[in-house]
This record gives sequence, C-alpha cells and structure tokens, in this order.
Amino acid sequence: MRFYLNLVAFQIGWFACVFGAAHSIPVLGPMVVLVVIALHLFLSKRPYRELSLIGIAGLIGLSWDSFLVIAGLVAYPSGMIIDSLAPYWIIAMWMLFATTLNVCLRWLRKKYLLSLVLGAFMGPLTYYSGAKIGGISLLNQMDSLISIGLGWAVILPLLSELSRRLDGSGIPEGFNHPNV
Repeated sequence: MRFYLNLVAFQIGWFACVFGAAHSIPVLGPMVVLVVIALHLFLSKRPYRELSLIGIAGLIGLSWDSFLVIAGLVAYPSGMIIDSLAPYWIIAMWMLFATTLNVCLRWLRKKYLLSLVLGAFMGPLTYYSGAKIGGISLLNQMDSLISIGLGWAVILPLLSELSRRLDGSGIPEGFNHPNV
C-alpha cells in the first residue's frame, strides 16, 4: 500500500508544481509538496535520515536547474526569486522526487547502469512533459534535452546511492515488492 501511496502522492505533487508554474500560481506546487513530504516523514522509521536525503536532493536540484538557466537551456515562466537561480517550485519537485527513492524507486538501488540509462531518458522526458504543460521552456529544444539527459544520467545513480546510504524509510533491505 505504501508503494502506491508514494507513487500517487508524487504524481499529484509533480502535476501541482508544473500546473501551478504554468498558470502563474507557483506556490501551489510547494504547498502540495510540503504535505507529501510531511506524510512521507510521518511514515518513515527514521525521518531525520529521509529529511537529510530530501534536503540534499533539493540542493542538487537547485544547482542543476540553476546551471540549466545560466547556460540558456531552460527558462521558467514563474517562481524565480533570483533570475539566475532555479525557481522555488522546481526545487520543491526535487525534494518531492527524493521521497520516492526509498519507496517506489527502491528497486533501482545498486543498479547503476540501469539508473544511468533511465536518467538519460526519463529526465528529458519529464522536462519535455513540463514544457508541454507550460511550466518550463526548453530554449533550444534539442540541446536542452541532450544536456538534461546527460545530467540526469549522472544525477539518478548519485541519488540512488545517496538514498541507500540515507535510508530512513523503515522498509527492509532487499524488500522491493510494490506492496510496501
């Protein structure tokens, strides 16, 4: 049950972030994400470890998406406090993503090549989806998607390893069944 709750909560949070940004309500997503993170921490056996992972993911997201802005690869319609930094709602999305690493993405642990490949393809796909909804603009679409893919090919294995080291979920190691 926890697997499905985690998956659905992530999807709701992701959509709230992108929809809110696209419709000039950038605070909508982070408010939903805050509720999802609170629920995730409540269900975790060691919430401080999970909170550490969530914070680190937020810093990685701030750095990565700010790089994309500075490099002229992406632009955001709303939620930017400082022009050269990623908007707060996308940092919230990174933190939201971290809540999935020890629950519904737990199966990805120690599968470094697979996480590299998934990052290379799924990273650009999510940014492309966000662009179709209107939450982000890919300024030079092909260069943007290639760069995002290369970045996520490194970031997803890194986050997967960090999640293993900072696991506070309380889910037994090796337990990858969707009914967790």
